[in-house]
Amino acid sequence: MIERDRTLRVMVVDDHPMWRDAVTRDLESAGVEVVATAATGTQALTRARATRPQVVVLDLQIPEPNGVEVTATLVAEDPSVRVLILSASGEHSDVLEAVKAGATGYLVKSASSAELLNAVRRVGVGDTVFTPGLAGLVLGEYRRLAEGTDASVDAKLPRLSERETQVLQLVAKGLSYRQIAERLVLSHRTVQNHVQNTLRKLQLHNRVQLVRYAIEMGLDDELG
Repeated sequence: MIERDRTLRVMVVDDHPMWRDAVTRDLESAGVEVVATAATGTQALTRARATRPQVVVLDLQIPEPNGVEVTATLVAEDPSVRVLILSASGEHSDVLEAVKAGATGYLVKSASSAELLNAVRRVGVGDTVFTPGLAGLVLGEYRRLAEGTDASVDAKLPRLSERETQVLQLVAKGLSYRQIAERLVLSHRTVQNHVQNTLRKLQLHNRVQLVRYAIEMGLDDELG
């Protein structure tokens, strides 16, 4: 079950005051705690360090440092933070740069308030969320980048249990924890435990890195 909104701490970053205020208002009206807002990359980094949000809703086109740079810095400083890009741009290059920097999700600003709230909630519990059509783009790019992966690395990989591998395959396909639990007839907590065990074994920090790993290993194509 998704955690109650009152436990979710969010920061909103956008250099347009009306848009920033509107997003803040929508989140707060749904019970989400907005712990900070910012208009520039510098403000975002300073206020994130002071307030420790769990989710950062971030526009890419902000005064320097830009959204991609802010994302990379936030994730480097706190691997547990989740960055949800909310941008007017749906350009493939912008999407890929943001995800490579560590963004957990990407929505275009044409998304509805309900879609935004759902994305914030899902990102807050570790899911990856993309505007329809963008998830396939991201998966395709990581497959392309992984084509040169040396198969000899298999011998060096940590051993995962059969169930951990099944969960990892479904994570790579973009399923939420709830969907994975239903498909494998497990509790939501058991799925979370498998993911955490897998992260520890692979020495990864979050679900985004786990998806990258699974794609690089070709696991996303092994389960129908």
